[in-house]
Amino acid sequence: MDKELAEKFEGLVEKYTELLLGEASDELTEKVKMWALYTHIAKSMPPLAKHWNTTYPDAKNELKMLINEIKALNEKHRESANNE
Repeated sequence: MDKELAEKFEGLVEKYTELLLGEASDELTEKVKMWALYTHIAKSMPPLAKHWNTTYPDAKNELKMLINEIKALNEKHRESANNE
C-alpha cells in the first residue's frame, strides 16, 4: 500500500473521529475504526457478523460496549454543539 495514501487516510479517519465525537485521540480513532468496520460488515454481510458473534461471544460483548461508548460520546458531543 502506498505510504502517502495510508497517511492521508489516517488523517481522514482522525478528522471523522473528531467530528463524530468532539475529539480525536489515538485510542478513540482506533475505536471508531473498529465501530465503522464492524457496522459495515454487519450491514453488508450479516451472516459473517453472526458467525463471528457466535464464535467469539466475549469479543461480541466487548464490541457492543465499544459501540455503546461511541454512541454515547457522539450524543454528548451533539448536545454540547447544540448548546453553544
